[in-house]
Amino acid sequence: MLVLLLAACTPLTREAVKPGDPGYAPVPAEQVRLPAPVNGSLHAAHPNFSLFGDRVAHGVGDVLTITLEERTQASKKTDSKSSKKSEIAFDEGTLLGSTISAGNLSMVTNTSQERSAEGEADAGQSNSLSGNISVTVAEVLPNGLLRIRGEKWLTLAEGDEYIRLSGLVRPEDISIDNSVLSTKIADARIAYSATGAFASVNRQGWLSEFFNSEWWPL
Repeated sequence: MLVLLLAACTPLTREAVKPGDPGYAPVPAEQVRLPAPVNGSLHAAHPNFSLFGDRVAHGVGDVLTITLEERTQASKKTDSKSSKKSEIAFDEGTLLGSTISAGNLSMVTNTSQERSAEGEADAGQSNSLSGNISVTVAEVLPNGLLRIRGEKWLTLAEGDEYIRLSGLVRPEDISIDNSVLSTKIADARIAYSATGAFASVNRQGWLSEFFNSEWWPL
C-alpha cells in the first residue's frame, strides 16, 4: 500500500507531443502583410527585393534553411580513496605509588579506530545529428539578430518523428543559398524525438520510473 501511495505522487500520464505547437509555429499572416504600394514612383519598396543583395532571410516570415551538424562527445572518470586510523591509550592511574584499580577490574583503556573508503565512477556519452530543416524568422531584434523557430514532422508506419528548433541567428552567418549551420545558432534549442510504438518501447513504465526515481529510498 505504501508503494502504491508513493507511486501516485509520480505522473502516470505524459503530455502528448503534437504538431502545431505555438512556440514553433510560423508567424501569422497578419504580421507579415506587405505595406500598401506607393504609386507615382519609379521604384516601389519591397521587403523581399534587393537590387544589390542576395535573397536571403532578413525579415519576419522569411524562410531559412538550417543545416544540422551537431556532434557532442563527453567522458568523465573519477577515482578516490581515503583512509583514517587513530589509536588512544590510557594507562592505569597511580595514587601514592599504588596502582588504582577496582578490584579485579583494570582501568587500562586502549581504543583504536580505522576507517577507509573507496569510490570509482566512469561515464561517457556521444551524440550526433545531421540533416536539414527549414524554419521561419519570428522576430527581428533591435541589434539585427533574427529569432528563428520551426519544426519538421515525418509520419512513419509505427509513429511520427519530429525535429524542433529555435534560436538566434546573425544575418552575417547566412550563406548565399539562404542556409546557416546549426553550430552558428545562439541560444539554440534542438529537439529530436518520436511518438508512437517505437517511442513507447524505449520508455520505462510508470512503476519502473518510480523504482528508479529519487522517491525510492534504496
